[in-house]
Amino acid sequence: MAQTIQTISVIGAGTMGNGIAHVFAQNGFTVALIDVSQPQLDKALATITKNLDRQISKGTITEEAKLSCLQNITTNTSLAAGVKGAHLVIEAATENEALKLKIFKNIDEAAPADCILATNTSSISITKIAAATNRPSNVIGMHFMNPVPVMKLVEVINGYTTAKDVTQTIIELCKKLGKVPCEANDYPGFIANRILMPMINEAIYSLYEGVGGVEEIDTVMKLGMAHPMGPLQLADFIGLDVCHSILKVLQDGFGNPKYAPCPLLSNMVAAGVLGVKSGEGFYKYALEGKELVVNEKFKNS
Repeated sequence: MAQTIQTISVIGAGTMGNGIAHVFAQNGFTVALIDVSQPQLDKALATITKNLDRQISKGTITEEAKLSCLQNITTNTSLAAGVKGAHLVIEAATENEALKLKIFKNIDEAAPADCILATNTSSISITKIAAATNRPSNVIGMHFMNPVPVMKLVEVINGYTTAKDVTQTIIELCKKLGKVPCEANDYPGFIANRILMPMINEAIYSLYEGVGGVEEIDTVMKLGMAHPMGPLQLADFIGLDVCHSILKVLQDGFGNPKYAPCPLLSNMVAAGVLGVKSGEGFYKYALEGKELVVNEKFKNS
């Protein structure tokens, strides 16, 4: 039988965490947003406010709805205090296995016994994360897509021991958020990244081997395959370090060299060229203006 969920704790106030908090609060849930950094929490609230203002300008919500959403969110720098009384805790920290295992051990000790623990991981084993707790049947993956307030998909990932009623609860919860849940099982990359990352890697190999230039590769996929964004631009948007990390998870998880990151991707990550967040990837990202400009390093590739 599905559980009643009303009080949510979100751990991590970065891009994904503030987006998850935004969506839950906007749909009437009580949300505690938790981060070790108060400046990061302040930044997250500013981002949520800005995104709500954007929704108002588009006529999709009212000023009253904005105020109600913000009133539903509290912030906390203490994990133990932030998860007290939670029905669901969603971890949205950096995609680092050791960090997530440590966080889940701490959540397990502090959260109510019947609380469901979810991770927003895009590739790390749910089963392994669950094993760090004393409640593995209550641990599940909720992989939201970026930007969370806009993207409809939530990948719901069952660990080896995730209870069926927990899965059903999360599926129903996603629907209440206006999201479309897609259930997956716990194998490297789940569904989304098992398919997406090899495609991105192949696009990078096509550039690396001189098959085509950045614009040509992205244009073929946009106009020929009806993708809204080319794979190289998407890699920049995701973060080249994140793409590299997920490919390594696939390579290690399956023991198959076909998932090995392209040497070009490895070099770019080593050089700190990470895409949008570093201002440079396959494209250059100016602080002002929306025109997409190919990184001069790849011109005439």
